[in-house]
Amino acid sequence: MITAAIPFPPLSPELVSITIGGVELALRWYALAYIAGILIGWWLAVRALKRPALWPANTPPMGPARVEDLMTWVVLGVILGGRLGFVLFYQPGYYLANPWQIPAIWQGGMAFHGGLIGVTLAFLLWCRRTGTPMLPTADMMALATPPGLLLGRIANFVNAELWGRPTDMPWGVIFPGALAQECGQSLGELCARHPSQLYEAALEGLILGAVLIWLGFGRRAFRTPGLMTGVFAAGYGLSRFVVEFFRQPDLQFQAPGNPLGLALHVNGWGLTMGQILSLPMIAIGVALILYARRRGSAAQPA
Repeated sequence: MITAAIPFPPLSPELVSITIGGVELALRWYALAYIAGILIGWWLAVRALKRPALWPANTPPMGPARVEDLMTWVVLGVILGGRLGFVLFYQPGYYLANPWQIPAIWQGGMAFHGGLIGVTLAFLLWCRRTGTPMLPTADMMALATPPGLLLGRIANFVNAELWGRPTDMPWGVIFPGALAQECGQSLGELCARHPSQLYEAALEGLILGAVLIWLGFGRRAFRTPGLMTGVFAAGYGLSRFVVEFFRQPDLQFQAPGNPLGLALHVNGWGLTMGQILSLPMIAIGVALILYARRRGSAAQPA
């Protein structure tokens, strides 16, 4: 029985909506979060590129004007990769039976890890097409990504989605909706849940973003190509892995013998799908950090 909890604030997923010719058009906080995250990331990238002293040999990987072209590719990678990642990682059976629903992104359903794969492929194709050095450009993108993660997770909270597991901690939130209130509690009691969206916003967006800004502008980590990218990958992977202990498991993975919704489990122990997808990110991030530091040390004059 909960003794203290925070009621969900009176928030609407829609910032404003209008009806034209019987068709309702709405500006949602989630869309606004994407737009604002891209613009802030763009600003950070341009600011870094305008400071040649931050880069190896005082040479940025591109001019500020070319960020617009790269961002177009990145946005396409986020949308296509995020949607296909959700389809393949989380609900392949449903979309195999209903393939016409795959393009319906307005109904929700995006996966960060799928979006990351999409962005990576778009980035590699763009770099190869334009002859831009990959590691320094990846470092610039690592700097630009956390604002979007921060705002996106806050938008998840506003939408009252992706909430956490039941808790009796005083900062638990009473999310609206029948599913959020099905915690197996006694009849008539309310269910409070971890605001795991805000945990992710703090770890993946605020803290990781602050670390990358400090490294890039304060410690000139751009001079060690790959280091910023490695810190981002390892930092995001570790943050998501930890938050998965508090986040409500995906419904399609839950079963009477698997209440925690573990995608891989043996005798009640295992990993969620989010944790499984985060482990390669942590490994790749650590490997990039070690590679970048080793390469940076080798480049120093004896």
